Amino acid sequence: MNKYFISISHPMDKICCHHHPNAPLVEDSHAGDTICSECGLVVGDRVIDVGSEWRTFSNEKTAEDPSRVGGPENSLLNGSDLSTIIGPSRGSASFDEFGMSKYHNRKSISSSDRTLINAFREIGSMADRINLPKSIVDRANLLFKQVHDGRNLKGRSNDAIASACLYIACRQEGVPRTFKEICAVSKISKKEIGRCFKLILKALETNVDLITTGDFMSRFCSNLGMSISVQRAATHIARKAVEMDIVAGKSPISVAAAAIYMASQASEDKKNQKEIGDTAGVAEVTIRMSYKLMLPYAASLFPSDFKYAVPIEHLPTS
Repeated sequence: MNKYFISISHPMDKICCHHHPNAPLVEDSHAGDTICSECGLVVGDRVIDVGSEWRTFSNEKTAEDPSRVGGPENSLLNGSDLSTIIGPSRGSASFDEFGMSKYHNRKSISSSDRTLINAFREIGSMADRINLPKSIVDRANLLFKQVHDGRNLKGRSNDAIASACLYIACRQEGVPRTFKEICAVSKISKKEIGRCFKLILKALETNVDLITTGDFMSRFCSNLGMSISVQRAATHIARKAVEMDIVAGKSPISVAAAAIYMASQASEDKKNQKEIGDTAGVAEVTIRMSYKLMLPYAASLFPSDFKYAVPIEHLPTS
């Protein structure tokens, strides 16, 4: 008898050994048998093992249970993820008089769940292309679910709604992305995403924090390969320009791009307007307009400890 057997007691009205009705029974989890502890008679077989199919070691610090019990359940879907699959037909009882199979697998997924699954897949695909974390994907999925259940944006493309939800999720999670960055990984135009963005905020009665130049500065400078000193100078310039109300009416993205251009032109690490515009997603003329507004106040915008490679008076005029 296996030394790992577990002793269990059964009352008389349940399974027991005919020769030793009062003897405790043991269960062989490997063979799936229930055995009498007195004579070794197998009184029950095919016991279902409810344990894991994999061995679990005590030093494995994981919260995941490797038991194979079907796909993970998605709480955002309306129906259950568990389903029954009918195997290949066998025997005459499985066919009708015409030789056709009596039992067929039918897709039980509802049209609502199918829409949600497709949207979640699109959101995940867009997020992967711009390296967004799972927390943002989860928030975007929840936003899409709320919009879908409320039927607030009838007539709008699901892809446009998904793109707008991803944009809102980025803003709400404190890592905003520009409309052009979302457009780059989506099939929807900036104009349509902007419309859905406003409609979603109104329908869900939610809001997003205002974006600032600091939300984009480190990412833009990093993508441009600029030094820390230039990044600090550009951050200081943009913040001072906003505080002094020099760039009133200009978007934070264009102000950040103009500040990067000004800081780079005063340093040895120079970047032209096209390079900065391609990275920030703004036109060169937009950078130029903000830069011209900031240039007369350049002496007040630069940090006091900045090491100039080019004097302020020799900075480009456009």
